[in-house]
Amino acid sequence: MLAEIITIGDELLIGQVIDTNSAWIAEQLNMVGIRVHQITSISDNETHILKTLTEASDRVQLILITGGLGPTKDDITKHTLCKYFDTSLVFSEDAYKNVEKLFSARGVAVTEINRLQAMVPANCKVIPNVNGTAPCMWFEKNGCIYVSMPGVPFEMKAIMEEEIIPRLLDKLNQVIIHRTILTEGVGESALASIIESWEDSLPSYIKLAYLPQPGMVRLRLTAYGTDRAELQNAINKAEKDLYPYAGKYIFGFDNDTMESVIGKLLSDKGMTLSTAESCTGGNIAQLITSIAGSSDYFKGSVVAYSNEIKEQFLGVPQQVITEHGAVSEQTVIAMAEGIRKRFVTDYSIAVSGIAGPGGGSMEKPIGTTWIAVATPNGTVARKFLFGDHRGRNIRKASVAALNMLRGKIIE
Repeated sequence: MLAEIITIGDELLIGQVIDTNSAWIAEQLNMVGIRVHQITSISDNETHILKTLTEASDRVQLILITGGLGPTKDDITKHTLCKYFDTSLVFSEDAYKNVEKLFSARGVAVTEINRLQAMVPANCKVIPNVNGTAPCMWFEKNGCIYVSMPGVPFEMKAIMEEEIIPRLLDKLNQVIIHRTILTEGVGESALASIIESWEDSLPSYIKLAYLPQPGMVRLRLTAYGTDRAELQNAINKAEKDLYPYAGKYIFGFDNDTMESVIGKLLSDKGMTLSTAESCTGGNIAQLITSIAGSSDYFKGSVVAYSNEIKEQFLGVPQQVITEHGAVSEQTVIAMAEGIRKRFVTDYSIAVSGIAGPGGGSMEKPIGTTWIAVATPNGTVARKFLFGDHRGRNIRKASVAALNMLRGKIIE
């Protein structure tokens, strides 16, 4: 099945709003085996919308539309769809009940203009929008499926995930299973080289995608077929077969994050953690505390950005910094041991580096970062060279530090 995504709104064409909907929708369609043939952004103009719909129906079998469903006069999508499908607007009780429910939850009365949101084309299938007042509308004409959704991203995403994708899969009579394997400590090209023979051995109905981001690479396996049990067994086997090649880099699956994996490990063992951060500026602590229940295992952090704070709060000897520098193995070990002792925790992490864009030297270029993990059995430290982009360096250092901790916990 080929698809076209059409986004409607003058605000998109003048650069006032960035179209993030199309990229997200395209990703979701690709994951279920529907190929996006074209993405089009058009103005709130009836003639333009009608022409675009007609041309798209000659190219694809699925047309997904977002935008133009508001209750104000500038939102003309519903009226234009009526003209395209040769119908008229009718009042939908189900759509109106949803509007009433949303306004009641906010303690606000439904106005006449909001009541207009319950007016829909007579020949569409109304799909509820539990996060907003504009309903989603499903049409079928001459073998083509048309789906009109609100342009508000969080409303559209919920409708796609909970309603549209399942309906499309039913239409296709196709089963698709995804498994995402999360890796850290190896770049995309190096990982591809390491697992090349494993990748070549995958059956034809399992596709592999490399999804790199700062500090990690995700491997997404997608199996296509009609027998769910058979596909699941094939995915499980592929995952198991990967371990001899890349097991030391794998830290989680699907929706796991490094911080959630760390949280579970610490919780299961009843152990605690503290952090001492310099170049990451508290980002590691932020990641850890983003997990619900982190107060059970995370005691706190010191952002020791200056040498003075490293010395006074973490007990790093002045002589160590003078002789070796703030970005050094000796300093970061002293930071880790100092925060572990001060906060009385089982584990601690310390990071000190040159995030950039300035501050580098021939000896210590931008991106040079030392990370230490202190444990009940001693302290380890490692040097990293991340690169020259400040934001990515902070992200990479944070993930690498957590992964070092993960390795020490599971030893």
